[in-house]
Amino acid sequence: MRYEILGPLRVADGAGRSEISAPKIETVLAVLLVRADRVVTPETLTTELWGDRLPRRATACLHVYMSQLRKFLHRHRPDRAESPVATQPPGYVLRLGADELDSGIFLRLLDEGRGLLRGRRHAEACTRLESALALWRGPVLGDLRKGPILDGFAAWLREARLECLELLSEAQLTLGRHREIVERMHVLIGENPYREEYYRQLMLALFRSERPEDALRVYRAARRVLKEDLGVEPSRPLRDLHHAILAAGEPRRLYAPAS
Repeated sequence: MRYEILGPLRVADGAGRSEISAPKIETVLAVLLVRADRVVTPETLTTELWGDRLPRRATACLHVYMSQLRKFLHRHRPDRAESPVATQPPGYVLRLGADELDSGIFLRLLDEGRGLLRGRRHAEACTRLESALALWRGPVLGDLRKGPILDGFAAWLREARLECLELLSEAQLTLGRHREIVERMHVLIGENPYREEYYRQLMLALFRSERPEDALRVYRAARRVLKEDLGVEPSRPLRDLHHAILAAGEPRRLYAPAS
């Protein structure tokens, strides 16, 4: 069985995929998943469910949600008598065992991609990083209302995804696949206007695609955004690339991918 949270939460098994229709039960499962194999206290769950506005029967409601969650999961594991959700003082724990969590797979592939890049195995790194990104179906946990735990976890995964995209672009630039990344980099900069590495990668891709004027235009846009919104100048790597493009492409590495 596989739990999928890189998009709306759903559970997949050999018979297909299903979602939980009750948001509160979905929230309980989501918290147990992001804290998989660790005990989660009732206080943590009630805070995630209701914040500081607890209903009178919060504890009773939580017991009902746990019961309904166990029934939902049993439908996906009818051959297993033991529920993956166990009561363990001082709270509850979801044991993954042989089951999978798509965010865990994503992080493993991202780490493997990093290692391959460090070993200069760029083609293999591209394959790993593309496989990692293919797991994403949308925002983490979709439009599920998030409390402090889920919101923090979603923000951490979003940052990991941005790093994955950055590493993939760097690998593709090294392999000479600069034209492939131009459109994607424009989109990423629109969504993340303060991430300077994306500007640098787009400038380099445009320059290698024989579009130096467009590369310089990207730099001017980056400088304007950083100056007006943050009050800072572009970083040294971005300025160095700008100067190199102005100097007609010196050093030569701007033209050709690294070996």
